[in-house]
Amino acid sequence: MLDTVNGLPVHPLVVHAVVVLLPLAVLGTIAVALVPALRTRYAGLNALVAVVGTVLCPVATQSGEALEHRVGDPGEHAELGDQLLWFAIPVAVLALAIWWLQRRSTGEGAARTAGRGATVVGIVAIVASVALGVQVYRVGDSGAKAVWADQVSASSR
Repeated sequence: MLDTVNGLPVHPLVVHAVVVLLPLAVLGTIAVALVPALRTRYAGLNALVAVVGTVLCPVATQSGEALEHRVGDPGEHAELGDQLLWFAIPVAVLALAIWWLQRRSTGEGAARTAGRGATVVGIVAIVASVALGVQVYRVGDSGAKAVWADQVSASSR
């Protein structure tokens, strides 16, 4: 299904989108959780980035499995890649919650209520974002090693 496009494997194409969008979502979620001025302007955009990055995770996983049938088992990379979605979903949900709370905070009383809710959601979002950032790094590092370790060490001899 998600094997090739114009003879090129889909996996590296989709993975580059995931590798850009999820770290942006990590940084954006931390920023909108911590800085109210950024929350007002960018919470919606950040939520969109987090959701799109999360939606692309299964596409990257499925295309990676198709690539695995062509080139062989990437070992740890496949296992870590399968886990990435479970780190991305909470960040996407929390980014949406921050956006929703920010939109709800109109008027003085509502702002105080949304502020308390945003504080709790913000703290959880920061923790989830750090965990996602670490997992994205682990998946990317293991993928780079699976692809390039033999070529780089063979050419440096």
